[in-house]
This record gives sequence, structure tokens and C-alpha cells, in this order.
Amino acid sequence: MLQSHLLIDTVRFAASDTLLILNSASDPFVAFAQRQLRAGALILAEDHVAALEQLMQTAGQHAAVVMPQVRHVAFHDYILHHATAHADVAVMNLLYQPANSWMLYGLRVAARALRPRGRLYVLGAKERGILTIGKHMQELFGNLETLEISKGQRVLCSQQNNSEEQRPLRAEEAVLPVFASNKLDEGTRLLIEALEVHVTDHALDIGCGAGFLGLHIARKATQGMVTMVDASLAAVASAQQAIAQSGLSNVQVLASDATRAVQGQRFDLIVTNPPFHQGGIQTTKVAERFIQEAAPLLRPRGRFYLVANRFLKYEPVLRAHFAQLEEVGGDSRYKVLRASPANPSKAERNEFMW
Repeated sequence: MLQSHLLIDTVRFAASDTLLILNSASDPFVAFAQRQLRAGALILAEDHVAALEQLMQTAGQHAAVVMPQVRHVAFHDYILHHATAHADVAVMNLLYQPANSWMLYGLRVAARALRPRGRLYVLGAKERGILTIGKHMQELFGNLETLEISKGQRVLCSQQNNSEEQRPLRAEEAVLPVFASNKLDEGTRLLIEALEVHVTDHALDIGCGAGFLGLHIARKATQGMVTMVDASLAAVASAQQAIAQSGLSNVQVLASDATRAVQGQRFDLIVTNPPFHQGGIQTTKVAERFIQEAAPLLRPRGRFYLVANRFLKYEPVLRAHFAQLEEVGGDSRYKVLRASPANPSKAERNEFMW
């Protein structure tokens, strides 16, 4: 993913300030701010657990440097759990926001979190909607300044001039509507139609989203167990809510960077409907990582299912990690692929009897 150092060059803060990072922990500015703050605090309102883990690793490499107080909180319901007027500077990079709703929620968070005369800095390109976001910043704060334009990207800044107590927000305004439609997407529907689930399956859903797929498996594998994982805290919260509403006791969801939270476990069934965009850029790297990490987690007679758009060529990496591969479902737009390990030896069958 392309990174910009524009925020490092344009954001101004004091060593004693409280900085609020709006779902942008992967931006180089954050590591820079960690090293510059002394008596201040750094609040990471972040959704992606992998971005946080990477940041903490970077911080560990500068152990000799005095670091600020660093606090991580979930981005998707920040307003719900935090008081107003507690931050001096808020920063957001549009590159790391999955959709417009995330950008607009970040603006709402900043409008409530900033102290009087506090500043919001937003970095983004025209194709990512920076001009539209600028209009919203003008509406929310009553002012807008363009600090920098470089290589198609802009840094915009608004100052909090509202010293009046802000009105309470409705519950739906205080939480990011991540899966507001609550609808089953076409790819997941096709995967469910092609899926073979055994009653005793121990299953893993990688990148579970709202949990539709994992819950379907849990209803079929009544004597088994389903673990759902996702790197998005918003997705994990949504899946937890779906589990509670389902009444099922044989399913759990974990926040995890790919399969990190389940390393060392073994599964009969692994499924995924992987994303193929990061920061607005098409990529196969996420799915390829899911495939690579899933292979050693499968039991010898396990099944791995993946659904993808037909133009995405995952077959070579699947063949590199699995002995058998076949297309078992789909339509003109999507394909459902099933892969399995080599036939187990007699010793392996005895070891993994279930």
C-alpha cells in the first residue's frame, strides 16, 4: 500500500498535546508522533488489529526513546464510550478508510473529541473523496484550510471553534454503521450453497465479517465447533452481536490478524470470502495469505473453501499449498473453489482420528 509522509510535514502539535488518530495507525505520522510526544498522550481509535500490532513492533524498536502514553480504543463506537473535548489534535488518512461512511464517522468523532481551538488534519487524494470530505469539514467546523497539495494528495485542516456543549447524539449516530444492510452478499450465498458441512466439523471462518458464513456452519455442525476470525474490530463486534442473537453455543469470534489467534489448532473445515481491496487498491495479497496460513491448519482430510470473483487468479497459489483443487460452485461472476491436502498416510490418519 502506498504511504505518504505529508502528515509528518504538515501536522503541528506540542509535546504535551493529546493526539487522536482516526483509524490511521498505519500512517508513518503515527510512529513519528510517538517519538516526538513527551508529556502528551496518543489515542489510537483504530479498527485493524494488524495495524496496531505493526505499530507496537515499531515502538519496540525505539525502546530507548521516551514514549508518550499510548491508548488503543475501537474506532467504530468511539463516540459511544468517550467524553467530548478531550483531544488537541485529530488526524485521519482517507487511504485507510474502507468506505465513505468510515470517513464521515471519523469527522463526527473529531468534531466531538476536539477541545476548543483543537485541529483536525485530513489527508487524501481526489479519487478517495478528499474534496467531498472538505465540504463536510467546512459544514461541521465552519472553516477549512488547504495546507498542502502534492502528487495528487491534499492535507486539509479545520479548527474547532465551537465552545458550546454539544447535543447528545442518537445511538445510530454514535456508532459506525459497518454492516447496516445486514444482507447476505452474492459471493457468500454461493459459497453457502456449495459448502459441505459435517455434523462434527471443527471449522474456521477467516475474515468472517458480520458472521453469516460462520453461523450457517454452526447450525449444521451441531456436534462441532466454529471459530470466526477477523482483523476488523467492527466486524468482530458485529459477529458477536449476531452470535448472541442466534442463541448458538458452538461458535465464537476472535479478533485476529489472519489466523494468528488460532495458530497451533487444527480444523476439519476452513472457509473464506476474502477481500481483494486494500486502501482502494485491488490486491490478491490478503487472499494469498489466507490460503498460505490455512493449509497447515487443516486436518489431513480437511476441506478448504474460497469464493472469489472469476477474474482473480487464486488457483496457482492454491495448487502450491494443496494437493487437490476443484471448482464446486459459482455463477458467471463468482467461483467457489474447494481445496484439500494430500491423502493422509496411515500414521496421519491414526494421529488425527476424530
